[in-house]
Amino acid sequence: MKRGGQFMEITVYGADQICAGCVNLPSSKDTYEWLEAAISRKFPDQPFTIEYVDIFSPPDDELKKEMAARVIEDDLFYPVVFIGNEMVAEGNPRLKPIFAKMEKHGYTPGV
Repeated sequence: MKRGGQFMEITVYGADQICAGCVNLPSSKDTYEWLEAAISRKFPDQPFTIEYVDIFSPPDDELKKEMAARVIEDDLFYPVVFIGNEMVAEGNPRLKPIFAKMEKHGYTPGV
């Protein structure tokens, strides 16, 4: 459940405007909220942090600013989901690889 004494940190990078390649998909914020709820259901009572970062106005945090710039410069489909510093989903995130990554770090699915 913890890695190196820290909770799993999930960051969802996106924007209010839906990207051109993601028409008919939920907004980045909707995806963030859906992801938070799905992870909480899959791994009950196992703490994690999840944060939404607007790629066009990231917080005053160098790493988050760099990652937001990368999403824009690399023309990635957003939302882009990172677990720690590793990108695990882009555009229309699938739960299976996100859950697998969390299980790899010690999270166990609820019954």
